[in-house]
Order: sequence, then C-alpha cells, then structure tokens
Amino acid sequence: MEDFKPTERTTVKRLPKRGNYERETINQILDEGFICHVGFVVDGSPVVIPTGYGRLGDQLYIHGSAASRMLKTLREGIGVCVTVTLIDALVLARSSFHHSMNYRSVVIFGNARIVEDEDEKMKALQTFTDHIMIGRWEEARIPNQKELRATMVLSLSLNEASAKIRTGPPVDDEEDYEIPVWAGELPLHLATGEAVPDSRLRDGIEIPQYVQNYRRPQATDER
Repeated sequence: MEDFKPTERTTVKRLPKRGNYERETINQILDEGFICHVGFVVDGSPVVIPTGYGRLGDQLYIHGSAASRMLKTLREGIGVCVTVTLIDALVLARSSFHHSMNYRSVVIFGNARIVEDEDEKMKALQTFTDHIMIGRWEEARIPNQKELRATMVLSLSLNEASAKIRTGPPVDDEEDYEIPVWAGELPLHLATGEAVPDSRLRDGIEIPQYVQNYRRPQATDER
C-alpha cells in the first residue's frame, strides 16, 4: 500500500523535518498505542473525547455505547480529527526553555462511517479486543445479539494522515553547553505488574501465557 501524500491539513509545518508520511511508520504507532483522542465540532463547540480503538488494514475502528453522544454525532459523517501519541523519553536540557520529550504521534483526518454489516461489526470488535491483548478474543465469550445492538462501531478510513516524531538528545544554545548541569534523555517504557486474579475466579484456572508474557508493541504484521 502506498505511503500517505501530505495534504494541507497533514503537512507538518513546525519543524517539518520531524514529519513522517510512511504508512508503515504510522501503522506501527497506531498499533502500539492504546488510546486515541477524537476531535469534532458539535453545535458549534469543539469536543475532544479519549477512547480506545483498533486498526485493521486501512480502517481505524472505534466503538462504544449506541447512546454515546460522540458516536451518535460522528455517525452523521461530520469531519473528525483523531490523534494518537506515544511518549518515549523525557529530554532534559541545560536550559528550561529547551526541555522536551521524545515522542511519536499520528494525526488522522476524515469522516467516520457507521458499521452496519454484522460480520464487519463483529470483526471490528475482534480487532478492538486483539488490539488490547492478542489472543483474548479466542478465549472470551463473544458479544451476543443484545450486546451487539447496544454497541455502535464506527470506521475511519486511513486516507489522510501524518506522523510527527522526535528522537535524540537535547539541543541547547551553544553557550549553554558549558553550564555544569546534567542533561540527557530519560527513557520511558510501558511496564506490566503482577496479574491479579478476579476474586470470583474458579479454582484451577491458570493465568494465560498471553497475559504473563504481555508486552507492547503488538506485531504489525498480524494486522
């Protein structure tokens, strides 16, 4: 699949060297993230809602209650802006002005459509579940008809998107390199703790390997 072509909305204007329009890079960021922020305008006021998501090919799926104001608004096909951000490190400079963060972010523009087909809807929910934890869909009970009716799924085509990425050490003013203060990068990682079993878990049920060995990012080639 071709890389994204920069548009007026997706072209990175401030520090353009940090812009990235490679589809593989953008997919990797989306597959590693958990939460997206969905921005749209309703009744003349801007609204930004955090929510989970899942990617399947060139489709980004979000879901929630059929009574959700966000989903009921987006189903009308209004314009939407979706962002995902991963923080990789704190960047400590010699001056407070030049402190920064190493990050990977994606911005997507488009118009969401409601998923009406039941097979696609079920596949989207599987995508969403496996995005959180690969292997869980195969073990857990799948949604029944009542739950499907209570759930709305929206799809956003990945047609207009870009990434912005910062890596590397701090960049100080030349005269500040003589200041006797520590400067550098402090990497940040998502780490899991010890799994806590449900108090009503039946005896004899072991923790699944996909829980014990859980880590991010998920493998992009499985999507």
